[in-house]
Amino acid sequence: MGILIKKGAEASIYMEEWCGRKVIFKRRYPKKYRIPELDKILQIRRTKHEPQMIHKAKEAGVPTPIIFLVDLEEATIVMEFVEGVRIKEILNEISSEERVKICREIGKLVGKLHKNGIIHGDLTTSNMILTPHGSIVLIDFGLSEQSFEVEARGVDLHLMRRALASTHYKYVNECFNAVIEGYREIMGDDATMEVLDKIREIERRGRYVARR
Repeated sequence: MGILIKKGAEASIYMEEWCGRKVIFKRRYPKKYRIPELDKILQIRRTKHEPQMIHKAKEAGVPTPIIFLVDLEEATIVMEFVEGVRIKEILNEISSEERVKICREIGKLVGKLHKNGIIHGDLTTSNMILTPHGSIVLIDFGLSEQSFEVEARGVDLHLMRRALASTHYKYVNECFNAVIEGYREIMGDDATMEVLDKIREIERRGRYVARR
């Protein structure tokens, strides 16, 4: 067993040596509270789903890790270890100009996903890696889905805004505005206005529920 990097609700992520290279092993473990037969079906379905979505994102022009192996029996995905730094770790430390540049690029990547009917489902700066070559790689498609619905796009970007507000609260407006600039470059004005309206609606719903 390699070095545990992250222990999530659904899977654990390890860094290991495999065939002479540094890789990530993403392993899903049985859930004791589920009926074993149902649990196995869910494990297999989710282990198949993520590499498929990563492949679709790659086809859409979004940098993602290379998948080396999918082991359905062991509910394990072996994928490239992406060298670089998580954007979460640097976004607060860099200049405003650099921050805007990075966030605009993130917006373009999200736009490419949405244009191709891919909803990431967990757009946080923890799931974005800035490589030494200056490109941004999106990781962790475990919660991703396929949809062209404005609601799904709105939720994706709304959750991203909340993640920015949580981790980069001093720069949330600067960052999110730059994300939307990049997004608009790919999606165009009409689709961007539509999704911004949807984000405002989602926020109003949240406030209404909170007041109740």
